[in-house]
Amino acid sequence: MLAIAESGSLSGAARRLKVNHATIFRRLGDIEARIGTKLFERSRTGYSATPAGEELADSAREMEAFVLEAERRIVGRDLQPSGAVWVTTTDSMMAGLLSPLFARFRAKYPGVSLDVAVSNQLFNLTRREADVAIRPSNTPPEHLIGRKLAEIGMAIYGNKDGIKRLPEDPTTVEWVGPGSRLFDQPMRQWMTRQGVDAQCTFRVDTLIGMLSCVKAGLGVAPLPCYLADLEPDLVQLTDPIPSLNYGIWFLMHPDLRGVSRIQSLMAFMTEAIGEQKERLAGKSLVRK
Repeated sequence: MLAIAESGSLSGAARRLKVNHATIFRRLGDIEARIGTKLFERSRTGYSATPAGEELADSAREMEAFVLEAERRIVGRDLQPSGAVWVTTTDSMMAGLLSPLFARFRAKYPGVSLDVAVSNQLFNLTRREADVAIRPSNTPPEHLIGRKLAEIGMAIYGNKDGIKRLPEDPTTVEWVGPGSRLFDQPMRQWMTRQGVDAQCTFRVDTLIGMLSCVKAGLGVAPLPCYLADLEPDLVQLTDPIPSLNYGIWFLMHPDLRGVSRIQSLMAFMTEAIGEQKERLAGKSLVRK
């Protein structure tokens, strides 16, 4: 209808709509028969709209404008990520690193909402218990995809009012160790090799818990540098220990790799965490 009015001929409308001349002729006849009104005057020079045809063409223009505007809104929404992302991470990473980064991400992408599960257990991303995991690991699950964002340095820390340096024989001081539900095999193996596992007079199943115990003077412990360095009551007693280091990984199920809101979160975290690589790796002590 609108194509005929604007082109002034059936052939012009057919070219515009990419159909044949007969199809346009049949559709016009069907419309006129259905509403019982003649919409165009036919002449040797083409088709000119009747008053009823002009009114119907005006309505069609308004509908076309509405549809085009709706399409632009939808395309814009696709370009600007939106929706919810379920994230799982650990308590130590949430407290010492991710909270301010999540705030910055939300400011940049207000259409994306974050639902964060804080747990030391790795949620099953295959069963969609979470969309993505941002976690420390040296052996991420092979069935997940993602990228390593940075390296986490671990060093020995103590309460600065109780200890100034680690003795040459580390078994002469009390230690805070990982509890049975803290799955940190490298830490357990290192403490066993150093002979200090037996000196653990207090154990706890989260790194945040271990940090609190060291602050309270219950002993010394291996802790992530990015977390312990924020505590004015703690003193770093050793350089970062390479065998205790972890990578920070952004992980997701392969089926989610094309989801724009998840890709936006991964790109943001890659850049934001990359800016803090030196802090995350920890500092070496300068000894006189």
